[in-house]
Amino acid sequence: MKLNINKPLVVFDLETTGLDLVNDRIIQISYIKVMPNGEEKRASIFVNPGKPIPPLVQELTGITNERVKGEKTFKEIAKDLEKEFTGCDFAGFNSNRFDVPMLAEEFLRAGVGFDFSKCRLIDAQTIYHKREPRNLAAAYRFYTGHKMDDDFQAHRADQDAEATYRVLMGQLDKYAPDQVEDPAMALPNDMDVLAEESRMNNNVDFAGRIVWHDMVDKDGKPVLDKDGKPRRQEVFNFGKYKGRAVGEVLREAPNFYNWIMANDFPQNTKQVLTQIRMRESMLSMNASATPHKQFQGLHPAPYPHFYLHQQDGPRSPRPL
Repeated sequence: MKLNINKPLVVFDLETTGLDLVNDRIIQISYIKVMPNGEEKRASIFVNPGKPIPPLVQELTGITNERVKGEKTFKEIAKDLEKEFTGCDFAGFNSNRFDVPMLAEEFLRAGVGFDFSKCRLIDAQTIYHKREPRNLAAAYRFYTGHKMDDDFQAHRADQDAEATYRVLMGQLDKYAPDQVEDPAMALPNDMDVLAEESRMNNNVDFAGRIVWHDMVDKDGKPVLDKDGKPRRQEVFNFGKYKGRAVGEVLREAPNFYNWIMANDFPQNTKQVLTQIRMRESMLSMNASATPHKQFQGLHPAPYPHFYLHQQDGPRSPRPL
């Protein structure tokens, strides 16, 4: 099957020194860039993390400190990756929970503001778990009929990316609308649908420190936009302000912003919070002495009753 895409799709996988977005680093990035005409470009890049690779990670991946010590750091390759990835959608396995947030953090640490908000983020694991809850090895066997251990070496980014690509293609074959009896199981070969299927959270930032929340009026009724869809706003999802509207907190307790910026929060969280702060400042300046009528009497719905719906476009943070 040929992917039905109108812009390049980057199927990728990372190997890292660990799972901490703030403190860990990428040691290998591998990707398959699939073009709309079906052309495929493959690349696998080892990265010097600038810190020791833990023994367990070395054992799992086969990537040693000696292997990466002569490689470029992420900061040294960030501009080239930005050029390669701009205008692409992304796909991976568990990528929306880990690989994309980690890649976003590395770009930000390198001073490169890669805009994931313009990308559709497709996660073959999420699609798989919604239909056949298991792991990559089981998904590979289920969708290809082969044992992953027979075809690939586990915990190598290049081989995991290749396996993920085959799983995604297998999913599209198995759940093609003309192949399933239950219409609810149909999975069209459409990147918008795949990205929608891949969403599992209501996060504004990748780490979920800020989340989307329905707005309600003073009577507790949902506030709808011109298309009849619920209007939403950002609320904090942690700490003493959990469930409070971000804009409201920034106005009442501006030092909370300073506290977050000074502590070990992910760079992406700080970026998103700064974007909201800038937007709120502009609204305040424009409002002058006259309150915005459209915001009067509106409140976030009682936490934690989220309406799990994201606006069209990206499944990642973006300026509003």
